Amino acid sequence: MSEKPIRLVVIIGSIRSGRSGPTVANWFARQARRHGEFDVDVVDLAEVPLPMTLPDFGSAPSPEAAQALESLTPRLDAADVFVVVTPEYNHSFPASLKNVIDWHHQQWQAKPVGFVSYGGLSGGLRAVEHLRLVFAELHAVGIRDTVSFHGAGQFDDKGDPADPEGCMSAANLMLDRLTWWARTLRAGRTTRPYAA
Repeated sequence: MSEKPIRLVVIIGSIRSGRSGPTVANWFARQARRHGEFDVDVVDLAEVPLPMTLPDFGSAPSPEAAQALESLTPRLDAADVFVVVTPEYNHSFPASLKNVIDWHHQQWQAKPVGFVSYGGLSGGLRAVEHLRLVFAELHAVGIRDTVSFHGAGQFDDKGDPADPEGCMSAANLMLDRLTWWARTLRAGRTTRPYAA
Protein backbone atom coordinates (compact mmCIF):
# COMPACT_ATOMS: atom_id res chain seq x y z
CA MET A 1 0.00 0.00 0.00
CA SER A 2 1.51 3.34 -1.01
CA GLU A 3 1.74 6.19 1.47
CA LYS A 4 -0.13 9.45 1.19
CA PRO A 5 1.82 12.01 -0.91
CA ILE A 6 3.94 14.51 0.97
CA ARG A 7 2.48 18.00 0.90
CA LEU A 8 5.37 20.30 -0.08
CA VAL A 9 4.98 24.07 0.13
CA VAL A 10 7.61 25.98 -1.86
CA ILE A 11 7.87 29.58 -0.65
CA ILE A 12 9.18 32.30 -2.98
CA GLY A 13 10.84 34.61 -0.47
CA SER A 14 11.60 37.69 -2.58
CA ILE A 15 9.00 40.27 -3.57
CA ARG A 16 11.49 42.61 -5.28
CA SER A 17 10.73 43.89 -8.78
CA GLY A 18 12.72 41.97 -11.42
CA ARG A 19 13.38 39.10 -9.01
CA SER A 20 14.61 35.66 -10.07
CA GLY A 21 12.68 33.87 -7.34
CA PRO A 22 9.76 32.62 -9.47
CA THR A 23 12.13 31.14 -12.08
CA VAL A 24 14.17 29.32 -9.43
CA ALA A 25 11.08 28.19 -7.48
CA ASN A 26 9.24 26.91 -10.56
CA TRP A 27 12.31 24.95 -11.63
CA PHE A 28 12.54 23.38 -8.17
CA ALA A 29 8.79 22.64 -8.10
CA ARG A 30 9.18 20.76 -11.41
CA GLN A 31 11.99 18.68 -9.88
CA ALA A 32 9.82 17.90 -6.85
CA ARG A 33 6.89 16.81 -9.03
CA ARG A 34 9.19 14.56 -11.06
CA HIS A 35 10.54 13.04 -7.86
CA GLY A 36 7.13 11.42 -7.40
CA GLU A 37 6.66 11.71 -3.62
CA PHE A 38 5.31 15.25 -3.45
CA ASP A 39 2.09 17.19 -3.90
CA VAL A 40 3.53 20.67 -4.58
CA ASP A 41 2.04 24.05 -3.69
CA VAL A 42 4.02 27.19 -4.64
CA VAL A 43 3.42 30.23 -2.41
CA ASP A 44 4.59 33.53 -3.92
CA LEU A 45 4.92 36.12 -1.17
CA ALA A 46 4.47 38.87 -3.76
CA GLU A 47 0.84 37.69 -3.96
CA VAL A 48 0.32 37.68 -0.16
CA PRO A 49 -0.11 41.27 1.06
CA LEU A 50 0.79 40.71 4.72
CA PRO A 51 1.40 44.00 6.52
CA MET A 52 4.78 44.50 8.15
CA THR A 53 3.18 45.54 11.45
CA LEU A 54 2.19 42.62 13.65
CA PRO A 55 -0.56 43.04 16.25
CA ASP A 56 0.09 42.93 19.98
CA PHE A 57 0.20 39.41 21.44
CA GLY A 58 -3.36 38.21 21.90
CA SER A 59 -4.85 40.91 19.68
CA ALA A 60 -6.75 40.24 16.49
CA PRO A 61 -4.99 41.10 13.23
CA SER A 62 -6.15 44.04 11.15
CA PRO A 63 -8.80 43.29 8.48
CA GLU A 64 -6.07 43.55 5.81
CA ALA A 65 -3.89 41.04 7.63
CA ALA A 66 -6.82 38.73 8.39
CA GLN A 67 -7.68 38.57 4.68
CA ALA A 68 -4.10 37.72 3.71
CA LEU A 69 -3.83 35.11 6.46
CA GLU A 70 -7.15 33.54 5.43
CA SER A 71 -5.64 32.51 2.10
CA LEU A 72 -2.12 31.69 3.31
CA THR A 73 -2.33 30.06 6.75
CA PRO A 74 -4.35 26.99 5.67
CA ARG A 75 -1.76 26.28 2.98
CA LEU A 76 1.04 26.38 5.56
CA ASP A 77 -1.01 24.27 7.99
CA ALA A 78 -1.47 21.59 5.33
CA ALA A 79 2.26 21.33 4.61
CA ASP A 80 4.29 18.30 5.62
CA VAL A 81 7.48 20.01 4.47
CA PHE A 82 8.65 23.44 3.30
CA VAL A 83 11.27 24.55 0.80
CA VAL A 84 12.23 28.21 1.06
CA VAL A 85 13.57 29.83 -2.11
CA THR A 86 15.61 32.86 -1.12
CA PRO A 87 18.05 35.35 -2.55
CA GLU A 88 20.73 36.94 -0.43
CA TYR A 89 20.21 40.61 0.38
CA ASN A 90 23.00 42.28 2.37
CA HIS A 91 24.34 38.94 3.68
CA SER A 92 20.89 37.76 4.76
CA PHE A 93 17.36 36.95 3.57
CA PRO A 94 14.58 39.36 2.53
CA ALA A 95 12.32 41.12 5.02
CA SER A 96 9.28 39.69 3.20
CA LEU A 97 10.39 36.21 4.19
CA LYS A 98 10.97 37.12 7.84
CA ASN A 99 7.55 38.77 7.88
CA VAL A 100 5.68 35.64 6.77
CA ILE A 101 7.68 33.53 9.21
CA ASP A 102 6.82 35.86 12.09
CA TRP A 103 3.10 35.89 11.28
CA HIS A 104 3.03 32.11 11.86
CA HIS A 105 4.20 29.83 14.65
CA GLN A 106 2.81 26.31 14.98
CA GLN A 107 2.67 25.92 11.19
CA TRP A 108 6.46 25.43 11.19
CA GLN A 109 6.75 23.21 14.25
CA ALA A 110 8.12 19.68 13.87
CA LYS A 111 8.26 20.00 10.09
CA PRO A 112 11.34 19.84 7.85
CA VAL A 113 12.53 22.88 5.93
CA GLY A 114 14.79 22.75 2.88
CA PHE A 115 16.52 25.71 1.26
CA VAL A 116 17.14 26.76 -2.33
CA SER A 117 19.23 29.92 -2.58
CA TYR A 118 20.63 32.12 -5.31
CA GLY A 119 22.65 35.24 -5.89
CA GLY A 120 26.19 36.52 -6.03
CA LEU A 121 29.39 34.64 -5.36
CA SER A 122 28.02 33.04 -2.20
CA GLY A 123 24.98 31.65 -4.00
CA GLY A 124 22.75 32.92 -1.22
CA LEU A 125 24.26 30.57 1.36
CA ARG A 126 24.66 33.31 3.98
CA ALA A 127 20.90 33.89 3.79
CA VAL A 128 20.38 30.16 4.35
CA GLU A 129 22.62 30.16 7.42
CA HIS A 130 20.54 32.94 8.96
CA LEU A 131 17.30 31.14 8.10
CA ARG A 132 18.51 27.99 9.83
CA LEU A 133 18.71 29.89 13.14
CA VAL A 134 15.25 31.39 12.71
CA PHE A 135 13.59 28.07 11.87
CA ALA A 136 15.39 26.28 14.72
CA GLU A 137 13.83 28.79 17.11
CA LEU A 138 10.41 27.83 15.70
CA HIS A 139 11.04 24.11 16.31
CA ALA A 140 11.38 23.32 12.61
CA VAL A 141 14.01 20.89 11.31
CA GLY A 142 16.41 22.50 8.84
CA ILE A 143 17.78 20.06 6.27
CA ARG A 144 21.54 20.13 5.80
CA ASP A 145 21.51 19.54 2.03
CA THR A 146 20.70 22.61 -0.07
CA VAL A 147 20.51 23.77 -3.67
CA SER A 148 22.47 26.92 -4.42
CA PHE A 149 22.85 29.01 -7.58
CA HIS A 150 25.89 31.26 -7.73
CA GLY A 151 24.47 34.21 -9.63
CA ALA A 152 20.81 34.50 -10.56
CA GLY A 153 21.40 34.67 -14.33
CA GLN A 154 22.07 30.95 -14.71
CA PHE A 155 18.67 30.10 -16.24
CA ASP A 156 17.69 30.03 -19.90
CA ASP A 157 14.52 31.46 -21.47
CA LYS A 158 12.61 28.26 -20.66
CA GLY A 159 13.40 28.53 -16.95
CA ASP A 160 15.95 25.73 -16.91
CA PRO A 161 19.50 26.00 -15.54
CA ALA A 162 22.13 26.52 -18.20
CA ASP A 163 24.25 23.82 -16.52
CA PRO A 164 21.66 21.45 -15.00
CA GLU A 165 23.76 18.47 -13.91
CA GLY A 166 25.02 19.70 -10.53
CA CYS A 167 21.85 21.47 -9.43
CA MET A 168 19.62 18.55 -10.44
CA SER A 169 21.80 16.19 -8.46
CA ALA A 170 21.64 18.53 -5.43
CA ALA A 171 17.86 18.88 -5.78
CA ASN A 172 17.33 15.11 -5.94
CA LEU A 173 19.50 14.55 -2.87
CA MET A 174 17.63 17.22 -0.93
CA LEU A 175 14.26 15.81 -2.03
CA ASP A 176 15.32 12.34 -0.88
CA ARG A 177 16.28 13.76 2.52
CA LEU A 178 13.05 15.76 2.73
CA THR A 179 11.04 12.62 1.94
CA TRP A 180 12.54 10.76 4.90
CA TRP A 181 12.14 13.68 7.31
CA ALA A 182 8.63 14.54 6.13
CA ARG A 183 7.33 10.99 6.53
CA THR A 184 9.08 10.48 9.86
CA LEU A 185 7.92 13.76 11.38
CA ARG A 186 4.39 13.39 10.00
CA ALA A 187 4.14 9.98 11.66
CA GLY A 188 5.51 11.47 14.87
CA ARG A 189 3.04 14.38 14.87
CA THR A 190 0.21 11.92 14.24
CA THR A 191 1.05 9.54 17.08
CA ARG A 192 2.30 12.14 19.55
CA PRO A 193 1.29 15.76 18.84
CA TYR A 194 4.17 18.20 19.13
CA ALA A 195 3.89 20.95 21.75
CA ALA A 196 6.44 23.74 21.76
